[in-house]
Amino acid sequence: MKPENAIEVRNVRKHFKVYKDKGHMLRERIIHFNRNKYENREVLKGISFDVKKGESVGLIGKNGCGKSTTLKLLTRILRPNDGTIDIQGRVCSLIELGAGFHPDMSGRENIYINASIFGIKAKEVDKRLNDIIRFSELEEFIDNPVRTYSSGMYMRLAFSVAINVDADILLIDEILAVGDNSFQTKCFNKLKSLKDQGTTIVIVSHALGQVEKLCDRAIWIDEGIIRKDGPARQICREYLDKMEADRLERAELEYRMQLEDEEKRKQEKQEEDEKRRKEEELEQRKREEEKRRNASCREICVQCGPDARREGNQKTRFTKIELLNSNNEMCTEFSVDEQLKINMEYESDVSNEEANFVIGITREDWVYCYGTTVKNVDGRYVKLQEKGKVSFIIPELKLLEGRYFIDLRIQNKEDVAYDCIYSLLVFEIKKPERRKELGILRMDCMWREE
Repeated sequence: MKPENAIEVRNVRKHFKVYKDKGHMLRERIIHFNRNKYENREVLKGISFDVKKGESVGLIGKNGCGKSTTLKLLTRILRPNDGTIDIQGRVCSLIELGAGFHPDMSGRENIYINASIFGIKAKEVDKRLNDIIRFSELEEFIDNPVRTYSSGMYMRLAFSVAINVDADILLIDEILAVGDNSFQTKCFNKLKSLKDQGTTIVIVSHALGQVEKLCDRAIWIDEGIIRKDGPARQICREYLDKMEADRLERAELEYRMQLEDEEKRKQEKQEEDEKRRKEEELEQRKREEEKRRNASCREICVQCGPDARREGNQKTRFTKIELLNSNNEMCTEFSVDEQLKINMEYESDVSNEEANFVIGITREDWVYCYGTTVKNVDGRYVKLQEKGKVSFIIPELKLLEGRYFIDLRIQNKEDVAYDCIYSLLVFEIKKPERRKELGILRMDCMWREE
């Protein structure tokens, strides 16, 4: 190492393992062993630089470029994966202000604790105690517990301890924004004083104005490599020009992305509107088809009820339906024990296939009274013809007084509906003149007196 240098960094590389989904407990790591996947993220890619004794150097660059990692390597908090770092002299680092402070102890007690971290013995602290307290401007609160301090007071005390260490090399990471404006000025002047006394200073900061005023050199780190190294004012200006160019490029990129997003949203809206339009058209066609089918109920049956509703694929369909009494006259009013007959005519596009004819009778209060099929009664299916007729007859209608609805259905063996008409026929059972009965249907019965 050259005698005029305080720090020599040679081809230093540093990478970190970035785990994608790492278990924190042993049980999690054993059970989910396949989750411990990681990638090696290289932060520093072989940087080299010297810092002469008494020189002030600023490390600048974007977030994540490796500035703070470099400083932690210099303080030996981290060790490089490759390369060497040589340092001559006593090092004091201002990276984590207040590290080691105990919240329940007073500010005075914490001065001794924090100073011991920097390797200062209690006797030396006794000599500097008044200077530390005076610099922090916390005389009134120095014997209060640190937990009662505001964040600004806490940082003042920590900075005062760190700044009063007799060090050959001072490493500073983004800590000049402590306290109020007057105290920041005081801290900055103290650093200038240390510089004038020959202390070597390496500072990481985004405050380029402070870097220009305090530092002789600036090292611009970009994506893990040293982009430029030279006079602080020149390097800071070039860095600012590059950042402004990047900002404009990013602004243009964001503008293009915004236009693309707007175009995408517009396209999505058009697609959504088109989808909604198609759905509305489909719904409208369904309503029209339902309306057409319901209207067709009146075409095939002059006795059609007002609430008739038709469904099915229409591969086989009713073409004419009549509700008849015992005299083969169309009728919608019956008496108990009277014959009821339904004549059904149909057309089929699937002739020679077998189908089942279904009937259901429901009272107006939605009580299901009766239902049956050709298969259930005759034990067979109807072999369909291109045009055919089927009749359903109840010789003696046992239903009691009330209003009833008839549903008719043609379906295949798998119960798929060809044609299904709900509430097609509406008929009434007249109230008997003499015999009074209650319920749904008449049952043959007699009374005997013994």
